[in-house]
Amino acid sequence: MQIGMLYSRIRRDEKLLLSELRERGHDVVKIDVRKRRFGLDEPPGGIGECDLVLDRCLATSRSRYVTRFVDQYDVPVVNHPETAEVCADKAHNSLVLADAGIPTPATEVAFTKEAALEAIESFGYPCVLKPIVGSWGRLMAKVDSRNAAEAILEHKETLGHYEHKVFYVQEFVEKPGRDIRVVAVDGEPVGAMARSSDHWLTNAAQGAETERIDLNDEMRDLVARASDAVGGGLLGVDLMETGDSYTVHEVNHTVEFKALNEIAETDVPSAVVDWLEERARVGREATV
Repeated sequence: MQIGMLYSRIRRDEKLLLSELRERGHDVVKIDVRKRRFGLDEPPGGIGECDLVLDRCLATSRSRYVTRFVDQYDVPVVNHPETAEVCADKAHNSLVLADAGIPTPATEVAFTKEAALEAIESFGYPCVLKPIVGSWGRLMAKVDSRNAAEAILEHKETLGHYEHKVFYVQEFVEKPGRDIRVVAVDGEPVGAMARSSDHWLTNAAQGAETERIDLNDEMRDLVARASDAVGGGLLGVDLMETGDSYTVHEVNHTVEFKALNEIAETDVPSAVVDWLEERARVGREATV
């Protein structure tokens, strides 16, 4: 098969996938989106001949647009642009999770710092203020007081970009010093890890310690439902423990898995490529 990979930087995750694809004899087309132009009708060289294109763009903006162009060329792309659109926007993410009846933290969105301050005060302290677009825990704030809230809102309002003027306010969930990242393909878990830290942020990118974790039936059900809610694909589903239950606070569409691969019993890139092969095969049969 000929598999395309959209990228802007080859990280450890992409190297693992490229190695697995090549070991299986697939023809891999690396597509550096920084150097390509995407027209309305004809795909750039190489894309049109692909059985499947995998989006591994680092920048959310590139991911959202380039997948739409590839889909327009009638080339199967994962993840689908509709999935990217939902997952890239935290507000949209929260809405679809809530609409699907999936437990997710209480959330309010406001468009002025005055309304945002009212939302923060209604949640009480601490609460969490997040950018609607972003990853790796960047620009997230645990707000512990009114003074802190006023300062953070003032900073966001003066940053300039319109996305900083969409104030995404969320309840603070008391978790046991960790959260759970599940990598899944179309709702089927490939592997899961707990990310633990003394800091309230437990992202692996922020230095959290990771350990393999076994999923129970409730966690598997939430992963499957969350995947279905955002449109399926290769996803990272983030869970938090709330007493004897769980809440899904986010679904990620260009999920990193290198940390999981170091501790999982499953060979993560191998499982992902198994899924890519199946998706490519289905797409090829659909065009015959």
